Amino acid sequence: MIANEKSKIISLTPEQFAHLGDGAVAYVKAMRSEELMRLFPQVLKIEPGLQLFALLSATGVPILVTDSRDAAVANAWEHDLQTVSLH
Repeated sequence: MIANEKSKIISLTPEQFAHLGDGAVAYVKAMRSEELMRLFPQVLKIEPGLQLFALLSATGVPILVTDSRDAAVANAWEHDLQTVSLH
């Protein structure tokens, strides 16, 4: 539930909550190439031990994988996405 300035409570369905921030928020997550291949088995095989940065949609769908955090953030900005970091 979300309360606005007038303390009116708005209920969200689980489906609405799952898509909160969709199209507006993206997450930058640092990961090793081994983790990338485990999370996304469809990815082409990559050399193990590489430091990568994934840009993920608010729902966790991968948008971009790069070897630079700056490149991930720049891509988000190009698509008008507000970025937050995952640790």
